[in-house]
Amino acid sequence: MEFSIKNSNPEKQPSDCVIVGVYESSVLSTAARAIDDASAGYISNILKRGDMDGKLDSSLMLHNVPGTASERVLLVGLGKEADFTDKQYAKAVRASVKALASGGASNVSSFLADLSVCSLSTRRKVALLAEVMLDASYKFDAIKKKSDDIKKEAKKGLATISINVAEAADMQTAQLGLADGQALAKGVSLAKDLGNLPPNVCTPTYLAEQALAMGATYGFAVEVLERDALEKLGMGSFLGVTQGSEEPPKFIIMQHLKGQKDQKPVVLVGKGITFDTGGISLKPGSEMDEMKYDMCGAASVLGTFKTIAEMDLALNVVALIPTCENMPDGRATRPGDVLTSMSGLTIEVLNTDAEGRLILCDALTYAERFEPSAVVDIATLTGACVIALGHHASGLFSNNDDLAKELLQAGEASLDRAWHMPMWDDYQPLLDSNFADMANIGGRAGGSITAACFLSRFAKKYEWAHLDVAGTAWKSGKEKGGTGRPVPLLTEFLVARANKS
Repeated sequence: MEFSIKNSNPEKQPSDCVIVGVYESSVLSTAARAIDDASAGYISNILKRGDMDGKLDSSLMLHNVPGTASERVLLVGLGKEADFTDKQYAKAVRASVKALASGGASNVSSFLADLSVCSLSTRRKVALLAEVMLDASYKFDAIKKKSDDIKKEAKKGLATISINVAEAADMQTAQLGLADGQALAKGVSLAKDLGNLPPNVCTPTYLAEQALAMGATYGFAVEVLERDALEKLGMGSFLGVTQGSEEPPKFIIMQHLKGQKDQKPVVLVGKGITFDTGGISLKPGSEMDEMKYDMCGAASVLGTFKTIAEMDLALNVVALIPTCENMPDGRATRPGDVLTSMSGLTIEVLNTDAEGRLILCDALTYAERFEPSAVVDIATLTGACVIALGHHASGLFSNNDDLAKELLQAGEASLDRAWHMPMWDDYQPLLDSNFADMANIGGRAGGSITAACFLSRFAKKYEWAHLDVAGTAWKSGKEKGGTGRPVPLLTEFLVARANKS
């Protein structure tokens, strides 16, 4: 999909389709009104007949509208004008892609960025439009046989998009917004691709290869530590998870150092369990295939690195990705085993399916050597978080309220929301163990909170936040697939930090 920025009149725009908006009660947007005037009230007459009322997400395709240079005009419902926020704007853009997905229009002109949206700048409106259009048109068919049907389907859909801005003076700013949106979309797409790949393809070794390839492409440093190095570091907790798998573990370290030399880095830590059977504490068979998504924390970190590399973001950022499988085997860790973490703290494993925290804790200890300004770990950590928040918001835990506020604001701005969860000291005793410094679980009640409490014990030397994305990183059912979240949140967070530095 190719994008361009234009400043033109909707009725004079030659294309397969022109996209304009209509508010509820048949109130025409500026672009829709221009077409209505040029067509002697053609749109108004159709709306009076009740074919469309402007409700959000609705659409109506018109052909051969008099007085226009385009073959089609797509009317997109915007909802109530007074309620038209960035969220409604994104929904309208997504509705336009859906309406055009199976039609014959491939070269289109969108006038949705002309709309007035809350306090959004032209740059942000254009960025969000490009981001949403690319996200909505994403398809994963990389491992399907290229049948004639797939080839025909691939030829359909949007090919070129011209984004109109109302003022010619805004075209340069719009170009910057377009670059922002495309960069973010590339990172989101990578995170989706990695999550959607089958676990026999997307192994720890595969993730390491992708990181090395990205480093070669964008010029940032990448190091991959193997089992021997992990043993020398004393990462007994991480190694305890992987010992039941034939696949070798990898510890991926990436460094995007584009900030000042004395600037302390932000460290992103991504959980990379490429398949989670639960280990000896075996999961039920139903929907176990979705445990290929247990590496979506790692995928989001890789996706975020792709985005900030595309942006050439002036910030120092380090990525740490512990990645392995959790398999049941004669050598696998058993319930009751005690592991010694890199920090020296011992952990009684009461449930081998609480393995994500066991690989993250060693990565959090390793993060200390970078003297970070902040550390954010991202993990599909607990089913309990899905019960608490559903699939709309990621769970946010932190030992620093200011850092939590930064992440919450980034989530709101990027439409990739999180919710600040409690992590009071009252919960810590639930992790007590008679045989080790701590247990790896604290019981069913408050499961996402006790998991965060566990991680907090390894993050006492810096400002730290934990994002539990178990409910947001992928979708189930007919729309099964990775979402690419929280790449938008993380990107917004890092961009805001870069702008302050």
